[in-house]
Amino acid sequence: MAESGASPLPPTPPAHTPVARAEHFVWLTARVLEQRRFEYHFLGGGADAVETALSAYRNEDDGYGHALEPDLRGPVSQPLHVGHALRVLDSIGRCGGQRVERVCRYLTSVSTQDGALPAIHPSQRGYPSAPFVPIVDDPPSELLATGPVVGLLHRNEVWHAWLFRATDFCWQAVESLEKTHPYEIEAAVAFLDSAPDRPRAEAAADRLGRLVREQRLAVLDPEHIEAFPVAPGYAPGERHLPHDYAKTPGSLARAWFTDEEMTRSLDFLEAQQQEDGGWPIRWRQWAPGTALEARPIVTIEALRTLRAYGPPIG
Repeated sequence: MAESGASPLPPTPPAHTPVARAEHFVWLTARVLEQRRFEYHFLGGGADAVETALSAYRNEDDGYGHALEPDLRGPVSQPLHVGHALRVLDSIGRCGGQRVERVCRYLTSVSTQDGALPAIHPSQRGYPSAPFVPIVDDPPSELLATGPVVGLLHRNEVWHAWLFRATDFCWQAVESLEKTHPYEIEAAVAFLDSAPDRPRAEAAADRLGRLVREQRLAVLDPEHIEAFPVAPGYAPGERHLPHDYAKTPGSLARAWFTDEEMTRSLDFLEAQQQEDGGWPIRWRQWAPGTALEARPIVTIEALRTLRAYGPPIG
């Protein structure tokens, strides 16, 4: 019998639901951070535990490192790690205050001449990293790194001097996109979904939606998935579906797809859960440890997307 005053145990999902199957997978394979995130999102866990686990990846320069983003190994802070950290903080309602002001100081220190972020800062040199994220001495600004960070800061009503030029960069980058690829579109959507100028964001998103369909950057019928091309440089089979762009029904990207197309996409996502309870990663696997660490992250995000659209997941 539990002692008087003891905290009640978190609710246990019914057996064989997607959440229950994923829970076993997370306890078996995940890092402490993903274990705590799973507890928070699906088992009634607290935000403090997530933030404590995330703090282990923070560095003295107020950035984040230590392979928080699994494809970048080593201790050094990187913009992609910071984007990952902000997504975690946003998901638990903690993306604000002094912790984010300190992050903005780090972002300022690693920005390019036009005030935006490189994908990889040269400090990564000498540490293992994925072959598809090349390290150069004078890296250019990248929408891939800047768009999601700027979007999250606007979403949480963060005001910092760094945001002004970075926001201008994102507008210029998004509105000049022509020939593009799925991850760049995802970054653009992450910016547009929270950009303060809503009419401008809606107009930009409408144009991007036409590009996605014209360039066939989304698999609209998973039963004929091979009919949709893989972007140059992507791994075999690394295709994107509507739910990859419209992660929630409130995303501007949701208007790009019909109800039928969205339903097929979500059905495909749910069916991708594997026998071990986790979801697969679709990008290029270059080291066993990185794939092992990434799958629980992908699993949590798959469940969050399914829950956002309403299918019962447990």
